[in-house]
Amino acid sequence: MRYGIAILLALGLAVDAPELARPGEHAVGVATIELVNVAQGDRRLAVDLWFPAAVAAGATPETYSGTLTAEPPAPPTRFTRPGIAVRDAKRAAGRFPLVIVSHGYDNESVLLSWLTENLASKGYVVAAMRHRDPPITDRARFHETLLHRPLDVAFVAKELQRSLGEEGFVDPARTALIGYSMGGYGVLTVAGGELDPASPLAQIVPDGGLAPYARGGERRDALRVPGVRAVVALAPAGGSLGAWGADGLRGITMPMLLIAGDRDFTVDYRTGARAFFDQATNSNRYLLTYLGGGHRIGLGPAPEEMRTRLWDQDWFEDPVWRADRIVGINLHFITAFLDRYVKDDASRASYLDGLIPESSKGEWPAAAAGAYGAYSPGSDGITAWKGFQRQHAEGLEFLHATAD
Repeated sequence: MRYGIAILLALGLAVDAPELARPGEHAVGVATIELVNVAQGDRRLAVDLWFPAAVAAGATPETYSGTLTAEPPAPPTRFTRPGIAVRDAKRAAGRFPLVIVSHGYDNESVLLSWLTENLASKGYVVAAMRHRDPPITDRARFHETLLHRPLDVAFVAKELQRSLGEEGFVDPARTALIGYSMGGYGVLTVAGGELDPASPLAQIVPDGGLAPYARGGERRDALRVPGVRAVVALAPAGGSLGAWGADGLRGITMPMLLIAGDRDFTVDYRTGARAFFDQATNSNRYLLTYLGGGHRIGLGPAPEEMRTRLWDQDWFEDPVWRADRIVGINLHFITAFLDRYVKDDASRASYLDGLIPESSKGEWPAAAAGAYGAYSPGSDGITAWKGFQRQHAEGLEFLHATAD
């Protein structure tokens, strides 16, 4: 399905986006379901599903809405965001990989529609749960999120593997986990990161509430999900609180893509994504770094309603990097990564492997000019990152390490 440039711009996808960022061939549907986790005291979770769909001509696409905590004492700020998905559309025929998405602390699942819709258009069934976090201003309840986040991710993943797998709509053996910020803490834990029961993070949860799920705990297997082929964590939390200790991330054995800014003052880059890349030595792993970028790499451009107060805008907009450029780069690399390791598309390997670590050092000789907006082939003497346009792979670092 083709989308005009006006729609792409409205969705926060700029004309300088790398090659794999554009939506795929499928129309997209969206639906909302509710799941109840009996093992967690009948905890109810709304889950938004995006999926390849058969959409009637002229169908009206969804406009998402929600609220975000505003600067006290102001009430929450309401926002809207246009989409391409059609509410309750008919499912497309086929059996697709399943992607579980976990939003950031006190975020809304629909704020990740830039990602969820895009992946659904490329042949994934994408489920983003609404975690019911306490307001980010209520620090007395922070421990609730630390406990519930990985439990929510594991429960929703296994429940949808079962139900949608039985319906023949997803392939449970091809599952991926994606999380932003606190969601990154959740998905890395479920992907195999073993929580350290002596960590500052575990001590924040009262009455040893995390201990049964941590290293050596009797319920640690409740956080394990079969069939997970890959994990993606954007600006992942947990490092500054020592969530997994020095060795806990060695439990992650599937491929891992970390995306972060090296000026992240919310979760800290050095003890966060950069340390995670070094510690997860049993994973075939990648680290994409926005040089000079901060924490705001997961929510896309700020909606119009969020642009009148700095607090509201700062949920979304990085002081250095354009939000629409971040969206395009994230989509490009996440698409290449999931296609390679979840769909087993070997052709995507060249977008990930063998890249010059410092993007600005890639060369595109004048003799190999090509069209102005052409994408780098990453070959024939052109070392600019594959899939990027000339002079538009600047300010990035990409590291790759194989499992020990």
